[in-house]
Amino acid sequence: MKMRVLLCVAVVVVCMFPASAVVQTRPQKITNSIGMDFVLIPAGSFKMGADPNFEESSPDETPRHRVSISKAFYLAKTEVTQEQWVAIMGSNPSEYKGRQNPVENVSWNDVQEFIRRLNAKEGSNVYRLPTEAEWEYACRAGSTGTYSFGDDKGDLGTYAWFDENSGERTHPVATKRANAWGLYDMHGNVMEWVQDWYGETYYSSSPSTDPRGPASGSDRVVRGGSWDFDAGFVLAAPRIRVAPGVRYDGLGFRLARSLS
Repeated sequence: MKMRVLLCVAVVVVCMFPASAVVQTRPQKITNSIGMDFVLIPAGSFKMGADPNFEESSPDETPRHRVSISKAFYLAKTEVTQEQWVAIMGSNPSEYKGRQNPVENVSWNDVQEFIRRLNAKEGSNVYRLPTEAEWEYACRAGSTGTYSFGDDKGDLGTYAWFDENSGERTHPVATKRANAWGLYDMHGNVMEWVQDWYGETYYSSSPSTDPRGPASGSDRVVRGGSWDFDAGFVLAAPRIRVAPGVRYDGLGFRLARSLS
């Protein structure tokens, strides 16, 4: 009798909560084996690019267009630090030394080797650079202004190391205020490599869902501005083209991590 009751209860539970209705929850934050903290970025949509009605812009930052990010992903809270780089690569190429300063003087090609070694260390294939669309989506964090925090460049010093406050060098990550999604230094400190090839007119024909840049090119895209940029360039929309072999003391990266 008890067994029949239990079976009936089990059937009722399954009927009330079919497999298709079960929602898998992901942790909002995770930390990997070398101390990188990642924040869960939800799927969603946003307006990508500059709005020439309210901000200075270059032709390659327009037209402003709606983009959907169809899958959630993790993005590192900070730029990769020199300590984290050395843990994987064994040496430090940076000009401005400091364990918690962002690593710089790394090319896009160098970054790919770092990613390969980190994935091998953790027995995974989840680490990568964010796409350009993912980067801007995470930078804006639901905002529509010139910066992730609005339009007032007078507030930039609260969020970013740039030419007016940097003292002509990088600074430890996460010492300025985070954006609304808990990401630090999306403006300033160092520019950040993204995965995409650069295309000057790509915005005019890019897919509206999960754009990944042109299929080929000669330059990759970097985002976010650095310690030696003025306030007019440390914005959410500006794009810069850089050859993948270039190293520069204002150029680093942050990692994305796929859910699987």
